[in-house]
Amino acid sequence: MLEFRTISIEDKDWITACLRASDYRGCEYSFANNMAWRRLSGSQIARYEGFYLCTAFETEDGTPSFCYPAGEGDHRSVIDVMRRFSAERGQPLVIWNVSEERLAWLETQYPGQFSVEENRDSWDYVYRSEDLAELSGRKYHQKRNFLHRFAEYGAVYAPITERDFDDCIIFAADAYNARLEGDHSGIAEQFAIDTYFRYFRELGLQGGTLRLDGKLIAMTVGEPLNSDTFCVHIEKADTAYAGVYAAINQQFSAHIREQGFAFINREEDLGLEGLRKAKQSYHPITMLKKLCVTFTMP
Repeated sequence: MLEFRTISIEDKDWITACLRASDYRGCEYSFANNMAWRRLSGSQIARYEGFYLCTAFETEDGTPSFCYPAGEGDHRSVIDVMRRFSAERGQPLVIWNVSEERLAWLETQYPGQFSVEENRDSWDYVYRSEDLAELSGRKYHQKRNFLHRFAEYGAVYAPITERDFDDCIIFAADAYNARLEGDHSGIAEQFAIDTYFRYFRELGLQGGTLRLDGKLIAMTVGEPLNSDTFCVHIEKADTAYAGVYAAINQQFSAHIREQGFAFINREEDLGLEGLRKAKQSYHPITMLKKLCVTFTMP
């Protein structure tokens, strides 16, 4: 039966092997993300045969909610085990982050045994790395204008090194403290950022900074997500400098493209109007649809 516990850095090798076997493009299929954001929903992990399972127990109605499992082996077997685990707690099995491909498979295996829900707020924005690096064509005219304006400041871009870690943590904390009030998600984000920098090398992360006269004014962090996609986890900038977000995005995207990644996942918009508008303005090539499946009780 399944035994859940808190994720730790010692789990990296086996979890990463499962994630690579599935080669999913969703931002949830990242060891760094799973470890860093574990406080947001009280997530726990388990290992079942060749699969990695991650679940959130702190859901609003108390129903344990699974991410679709990653790994190799008998998918029918692992789904059945998850159903029994939930049923023993008097709850139906709920699985998030179900791709359309996986949904089609579930429909062949469990016809009429589950309902499907779409949550647009959770869909990932996926872009061509070339588009974000080059910003070519009429649709990016405004972005190029932002870059021209920002260039007048004379800021310098550089890859993140260990010398930047403390400044980046303080920079993010200052941005959080500048808010009128804190919330659970903001606190969880600060924990995630601290985790990213505490285990930066171990997690295989990369990042970039913009500095003006030595002062940090923007930073970003991400990692390779699958065989062709890089995922951006953090992007923070001082908006006192016009065009700073466009600049850190473009510079880091150029660095990513040089490594051979065809696509960049910039994660979801969480239903936040301003964030949605900003992500749409970069013209994603696709929205990675993630569905929620709720099974009937066995």
